[in-house]
Amino acid sequence: MNDDLEINESLTIPAGEIQLSAVRASGPGGQNVNKVSTKVELRFDIERSAVLSEECKLRLKYLAKRKVDANDVLILTSQESRSQFGNVKNVRKKLRELLLRALQPPKKRIATAPSAGQKAKRKAGKQRRSAIKQERSKKFDMDDE
Repeated sequence: MNDDLEINESLTIPAGEIQLSAVRASGPGGQNVNKVSTKVELRFDIERSAVLSEECKLRLKYLAKRKVDANDVLILTSQESRSQFGNVKNVRKKLRELLLRALQPPKKRIATAPSAGQKAKRKAGKQRRSAIKQERSKKFDMDDE
């Protein structure tokens, strides 16, 4: 079986760049959880990847900042399935989705100015608030009574 991970038509991650290891899962599962290593941990060294561009590497590190360690190694885990095979499929799917997001360049922000109506509404709100505060600060004059 070819363990290369196809991201899209133009990008495939070679199997040698992905390290998979099985560990014991935590949580409920009865006796099975103590015997079988079904949780899967995937490690992908972002900086050593030969197929990713520098821009893609930077976006990937930004998107997965909590899952990247100090050595720029992306660590993904899966323990949703009760089988190791299911968790391998799931963790590879997570990596593929993350890489697809990292491949998309960010959209350029187009600066827009507020409309005249928005400016008027903001100004009216400020005037209303100012009037309320002015009312609070007026002192009572005891000579008027």
